[in-house]
Amino acid sequence: MEAVVASVVAVVGTLLGSGITHVFQQRASDRSERFAREERLRQERIDAYCAYAGALLDYRRVLVHRWFVVNETDENGATDAGRCGEDSPELREEVYKSRYTAQEAMFRAQMVSDDPEILDRSERVLSEVTELHWVRGREALTALRGTTREEIRGFVAATSHVVR
Repeated sequence: MEAVVASVVAVVGTLLGSGITHVFQQRASDRSERFAREERLRQERIDAYCAYAGALLDYRRVLVHRWFVVNETDENGATDAGRCGEDSPELREEVYKSRYTAQEAMFRAQMVSDDPEILDRSERVLSEVTELHWVRGREALTALRGTTREEIRGFVAATSHVVR
């Protein structure tokens, strides 16, 4: 009888130990999967936010270049001889392509973000950069260039807090 009781205790102990081990391994596995998923999302966010900031900088650069091509004149009011003085089809195409790239990058950044501030800021900064297309006067251009530079930096600062 003692042998049967000892065997039953051994079997129950083994089953209990196996069950407890399974529970702990499952928890560890779930934690590892959750960590891996969060790290993948973090990397996706970093990639998307960096791509958007880069696309904004390029779009801004193209718009400023276009402004100077179209608006820059010498002291006599003549168009600068080193520039074409008109909005060429190639330059307009470059503006359209860079705006498309910035919009696409914005959508990607918005898809991976769950922060309402970042969603709002991403729309606002693209809108402000686009204003460079219509700005009149050198002083207004200089002011808007400074504003857009700070807005892009603000976007980067806001997103950097999310991905840390």
